[in-house]
Amino acid sequence: MKQFRVENLTSVYGEKTLFDDLSFLISSGDRVGLVGVNGSGKTTLLNALSGKHPADKGTITTQNDFRIGYLEQEPDLDGHLTVLDAVYAGDQPVFKTVRAYQEALDFFSLHPEDPKAADRFEKAQAAMDQDDAWTIESQIKTILTQLHLTDMKAEVATLSGGQKKRVGMAQVLIEEPDLLILDEPTNHLDFDSIAWLEQYLAKYKGALLTVTHDRYFLDRVTNRIFELSFGKLYEYEGNYQDYLEGKEQRQEDEALAEHKREKKYEQEKIWMNKSARARTTKQKGREKAFAKLEESMGQVKQDEDIELSLGQSRLGKKVMKLENATLAFGDKLIFKDLSLLLGQRDRIGITGPNGVGKSSLLNVLAGRLPLTDGVFEVGQTVKLGYYTQVTEAIPDDKRVIEYLTDVASTIKDENGHELSAKDLLEQFLFPSFMHGTLVRKLSGGEKRRLYLLKILMQAPNVLLLDEPTNDLDIGTLTVLENFLDRFSGTVVTVSHDRYFLDSVADYGYYLEGDGIVDRYNGAFSNYLDEVVLPKDRDAKEKAPTASDHKKEKSEKFVEKPKSRKLTYKEKQEWATIEDDIAALEAAVDELNEAMAENGSDYEKVVSIQKELEEKEGLLDEKMTRWEELSEIVEGQS
Repeated sequence: MKQFRVENLTSVYGEKTLFDDLSFLISSGDRVGLVGVNGSGKTTLLNALSGKHPADKGTITTQNDFRIGYLEQEPDLDGHLTVLDAVYAGDQPVFKTVRAYQEALDFFSLHPEDPKAADRFEKAQAAMDQDDAWTIESQIKTILTQLHLTDMKAEVATLSGGQKKRVGMAQVLIEEPDLLILDEPTNHLDFDSIAWLEQYLAKYKGALLTVTHDRYFLDRVTNRIFELSFGKLYEYEGNYQDYLEGKEQRQEDEALAEHKREKKYEQEKIWMNKSARARTTKQKGREKAFAKLEESMGQVKQDEDIELSLGQSRLGKKVMKLENATLAFGDKLIFKDLSLLLGQRDRIGITGPNGVGKSSLLNVLAGRLPLTDGVFEVGQTVKLGYYTQVTEAIPDDKRVIEYLTDVASTIKDENGHELSAKDLLEQFLFPSFMHGTLVRKLSGGEKRRLYLLKILMQAPNVLLLDEPTNDLDIGTLTVLENFLDRFSGTVVTVSHDRYFLDSVADYGYYLEGDGIVDRYNGAFSNYLDEVVLPKDRDAKEKAPTASDHKKEKSEKFVEKPKSRKLTYKEKQEWATIEDDIAALEAAVDELNEAMAENGSDYEKVVSIQKELEEKEGLLDEKMTRWEELSEIVEGQS
């Protein structure tokens, strides 16, 4: 088992200590979710752990051959490369082997009579055998297809930000490092790709560390949670739901301990205030203990459960209406003959695959995009707040509180009480020491949160939210969800976040593409599991499979030599593999019989079931390997 040990890690940004004296251990099989508010230092910690930007103090200890793969929020890729070339450009040793083989093959093709060229090619071919690199391209193509990157010849420079993120993900996944670090991996992924990624990570042999706002993803993937809060790291066993319960218990315990300290402090303070004559020289130890107790007071810091309370403009019964509406861009149809009526307190989700026009529909509702055909009407009392995917430009030299006071110095909450800009910032998780901070010092997530707060403080009665969960931390999302629950206006949300949609939308519209729009009612996650994912699975079953890809010749890189022979290790494996398969099949049969015999013994059945799943997994692997080896053997005859 490989381990990644961190001891006394400390990082400081300007005058702010992002984290202090962190120590933890990550082992193979660990699935760690890292959570914390924007600006708490999560990305800084990932950069330190990956080696991109080392911490100011502390040590990281691993085995010599320990490999780390890091997917950043914005991967650094060469724009001149094709998608496939960009994946091969990774640091994984097998990629170097593939590149060296391709160079040797190209040189040998140009100089077939050159003994040095032939020798170089033979050595490169042997390295391919040793690193088992012949199937690497089919694996890459499978991953890229699952991530909806089908044009592998496209130049990286022509891709959208979301597509570049998926290329970066393909690169780190195919590397199969010992520690896989993923920063917001579900951003820009379609639902079927998220489902595939969850399944892929469940089988991953190495360790995983991920930062994500996707709470369903955390629930399904992680078995440990790290919370970075006020510079300290708190560890919890289990997934996101276990973390919520554990955090609540921790905060209760800390609050109780703080209460006891306060009581003791008050008692000792009375004693200390007595005349010095009343205290004997033997009580010096008690005086020192009081000084230590006084120093510890107020040291416990906790994330508070904050509710955002804002007033809003009055909203009449008529809000928005689309009637027989059609939107198209040339030959691309977004929707056709769509009719919807938005009323007071409606909560609507809009979702679907990337590129089908969800934001375009929102722009129609915002009055920024005209319909191709049909009717769009807006009520006279509507006061719109539109949170777009792109944050408006904020001058870097503007201070946080100035950005809000440009809108208003005070506003009224839902009860008519006045709130200052300072109050609002604190309600939206900006502590007082940050109010005078220059905008350029904020993290990307903090800027998004500030932009959202500015929109909300303008007291809109209709909110249009375009992918609000991207770049917002879980704490901010919880505040926003609670606010929307009490909000008496209308909310329309475009989102890929299943948890958020389930929390805020009563019904919604799923844009499939080619103008097809389907309405769903209730929780989106139910519709996703019952309608969307089964359709995607059916479509993939009809599409070329990974085994089909294996049969394809490389367009540019590895072409498996026609005279490919078994390596020495493969010959040994081939000699025993059929016996191994027979033994595993017999073991599976025995375990199935044992299951039937012990049906009434629950604990024993659970134990047998676990062993059965392991044996079946090994059998599947052996069968797959047998097929690969048999193809090589047949090619030799």
